Amino acid sequence: MWRLPRARAALRGVRRVVELRSRAEAATETPAGAMERAVVRCVPSEPKLSLSFALADGSHKNMQRDQSEPLGRALSRIATNALKGHAKAAAAKKSRKNRLNAGGGAACAEPEPAAPCEPVVRLYYREEAVAEDVLNVDAWQDGAVLQIGDVKYKVERNPPAFTELQLPRYIMAGFPVCPKLSLEFGDPASSLFRWYKEAKPGAQEAQGSGSSASSAPSSSSPSGSATWTETGVDARVYIPSNADIGLRLKLQCTPGNGQRFGPSRELESVCPVEAGPGTCTFDHRHLYTKKVTEAARIRTVSYNILADTYAQTEFSRTVLYPYCAPYALELDYRQNLIQKELTGYNADLVCLQEVDKAVFTDSLVPALEAFGLEGVFRIKQHEGLATFYRKSKFSLLSQHDISFHEALESDPLHRELLEKLALYPRAQEKVLQRSSVLQVSVLQSTQDSSKKICVANTHLYWHPKGGYIRLIQMAVALAHIRHVSCELYPGIPVIFCGDFNSTPSAGMYHLVIKGSVPEDHEDWTSNGEEERCNMALTHLFKLRSACGEPAYTNYVGGFHGCLDYIFIDSNALEVEQVIPLPSHEEVTTHQALPSVSHPSDHIALVCDLKWK
Repeated sequence: MWRLPRARAALRGVRRVVELRSRAEAATETPAGAMERAVVRCVPSEPKLSLSFALADGSHKNMQRDQSEPLGRALSRIATNALKGHAKAAAAKKSRKNRLNAGGGAACAEPEPAAPCEPVVRLYYREEAVAEDVLNVDAWQDGAVLQIGDVKYKVERNPPAFTELQLPRYIMAGFPVCPKLSLEFGDPASSLFRWYKEAKPGAQEAQGSGSSASSAPSSSSPSGSATWTETGVDARVYIPSNADIGLRLKLQCTPGNGQRFGPSRELESVCPVEAGPGTCTFDHRHLYTKKVTEAARIRTVSYNILADTYAQTEFSRTVLYPYCAPYALELDYRQNLIQKELTGYNADLVCLQEVDKAVFTDSLVPALEAFGLEGVFRIKQHEGLATFYRKSKFSLLSQHDISFHEALESDPLHRELLEKLALYPRAQEKVLQRSSVLQVSVLQSTQDSSKKICVANTHLYWHPKGGYIRLIQMAVALAHIRHVSCELYPGIPVIFCGDFNSTPSAGMYHLVIKGSVPEDHEDWTSNGEEERCNMALTHLFKLRSACGEPAYTNYVGGFHGCLDYIFIDSNALEVEQVIPLPSHEEVTTHQALPSVSHPSDHIALVCDLKWK
């Protein structure tokens, strides 16, 4: 009997999809005898409203009018536009007739048609004419009827609409295609998506008239000759198969908001689907993360994804990563791998480092949002940090990001540390020159509002001789996180992710795990005696490395070592499982990282945590 409710739920889901599609088709198609659409966009924060409609002559009008303008002026302008459109259509018709007469000899003279009169333009609401002294902001109501001559238009005020819609340039078989989209008056979850692929040459004839596959000429193809077949995928994300290689894709989108649908849009991929790289370093790891964890678990990812601003330099291509195929360093290629890797982890928290601003907005947000994650970004200088969280499990309560050098100089919380550092002017100067930042987000459980968590994300100074700088940066980070997790939100646990550029033997790691570092630690002279700064540091957290101390999380031609960690509050959280890292054989298949099968020089850390 337990099967019955599931069957009924599945049936309801199918009915819901059919109902949504029927409503969308009804909303976007104009059957015979139905009114045309007049779309009005009216936002209180803007001084003007926009009005869009098609005239009887086929021309499309987009008007901008002051919201505080009387309706009569807008209607008068519409009448003028309609008259001009009629005049242009008449002139074009006359020109065609003259060309025919000139080519075929003299024709019987026809009388000149009478000059057209300005059409009557009225706006009706609930079958009553709207007075012309009513302001535009109040006149153009949803459901009103605009009449221009004999043509009637149904007014749709602020229907769902796409303000941005874009497919990625580089598409590979086996990798998710996530359109970049932005909506107004709608949301992606209530919108409809339908994917098509180009029909292979000769496929249309082979299908025959009895084929069940839907195909139609492309309305947006420049040549108008492309033929498309349905893929059978009606979801926001499409994963091309090897059968799609060499074919372009088309996406039909209908924006919705749960109540109604707006005008559909179509877009085609610029390039055809290309073959993928084969097995990637993360494919085996995905076997451990096929499903989203249950409510009490928190799957956490920390990953330095290698900023494009660093990957695309001559120094990177010839010195840092000479073993990597040049095309595999290109952003369009690496983005496919990053998207597939991250979405395949089904994570609840994702902390990323070396994130280009454009990568965050154009690639990561569309991909991870489609899989239920929402993100925030903190710029550093040329790149920054990104933290994503699963919306079904967490909501964002507040953000408390800082720049280390700014906080150290201006926040009273760090006054004592600054006074100690001031005793070493050369070291202080170097510390204050660094642009490193700390991203801190406070999240609240959507299932239990009493459960909150402080998620910190950082990328410490990179230089091998910058050990003392990383110690100071970590001291600032821990003091700031303690302020957030103990004073602003007393007693909430901490998850601290990042690329800390420190091996387990470094002073920074000793400080975090042991709770203190002595003033005679060797890292205080990491850049020689001239920049020496000796001080004892302590903190009150009880932190541990959730993924332990792997042999390496960074593997390049000239170095490999463990630089990345997920530190957790061991008083409140415990580790349920650590997702195994790629094998050494997988990492070194193409000598080192990055490679055609791995998008970064770092390896993602992934673990499942649970509340104690």
